Amino acid sequence: MKTDFAILFQNRTVKLFSYALKMLNRIKINRSFRKIFARTLQLLVHKDSSNQHFTGQLNSVVILAQEKIGDSILLTPLLRNLRYHFPALEIYIICFNKVSADFFRHDSHITAIYLAKHSIIKYYRHVLSKKFDLLFNTKDSPSTNFLLQTVLIRARFKVGHQNSYHEGLFNHLLEIKYHTRMVMKNCSLLSLLSVYITEKECRPYLPPAPVSEAISLFLEKMEKGKLIGINISAGGKLRYWPEVKWSALIVSFPNQQFIIFSAPAEKEMKLRLEMMHHNVTVSPPTSNIYEAGLLVKQLRLLVTPDTALIHVASCYSIPAIGLYTHAPQDLSRFAPFLIDCELVVSSTSQVSDIDVASVAAALQKQLLK
Repeated sequence: MKTDFAILFQNRTVKLFSYALKMLNRIKINRSFRKIFARTLQLLVHKDSSNQHFTGQLNSVVILAQEKIGDSILLTPLLRNLRYHFPALEIYIICFNKVSADFFRHDSHITAIYLAKHSIIKYYRHVLSKKFDLLFNTKDSPSTNFLLQTVLIRARFKVGHQNSYHEGLFNHLLEIKYHTRMVMKNCSLLSLLSVYITEKECRPYLPPAPVSEAISLFLEKMEKGKLIGINISAGGKLRYWPEVKWSALIVSFPNQQFIIFSAPAEKEMKLRLEMMHHNVTVSPPTSNIYEAGLLVKQLRLLVTPDTALIHVASCYSIPAIGLYTHAPQDLSRFAPFLIDCELVVSSTSQVSDIDVASVAAALQKQLLK
């Protein structure tokens, strides 16, 4: 049985952790704060070397998953390969929002999923009070929440990506170039475990999720390889292409049949485009990325801004046309992976500045293949 002191210590630790998370959530964490926080941790928690080799048995691994759906998709090849090469391995995923937790919910490769910012007592009991063999922080830049969890979670071996703000906080830092595809950066953990895979073995996948009756019925009638998908949603204002340009693109190809993908926020735009154009197939709204993926799997090709759906195309080897801002890191780290693709890059920081003619030319090029 626990002593009164142990119980008191545990209760105070839980309260302190809960308070720290609340404070971090209230603070507008800018780049300067993250750097100061990282330097402070480096002074408080300093390991002798960040180039150690992993030894001993690997029975459990805890992975800090990034927040966005696209990031989650790019983490899946690592999960599949860990499960394949270490069948008995316990794989724990730490998520920082409900969106990423829901994405992984039905992934058979995962042992358990925990939300770092919810149910503090449960999180302490199932994560912070235990010790794991390996921890992997997937961020390759200093992140306050990720570094806090790196320090708080007990693991005999901690792995991160090479960054001056990570030095001294990990047992091993993976030295892989910043502009490497993120999916490959995630899978670089495997080489530390003496597992070497091909690029093809890093193709992402979508974990299963509930499928509505409306989508199931639509899929039964959807002929494979006939429709061109258009994704009108994006992960931020800088990545949106305006409705008038989507409409003009559809008009430019009267003999092609399109299908519109959208997030709930663009539902009305989707309905308008479906009503305005005879060559747009009316489709039910998707309620999760897996449903969208089942539709993408049947496409001839996909046209989309730089967002999660470009990685969905990679999951199913569907050709794509990606609309990107003039940002080198987006083009190098998050471009389509292992698919035939055309990238249309804006001359500015906004996708909206891409002209219709450029996208139409890329689409025509793909159709001729």
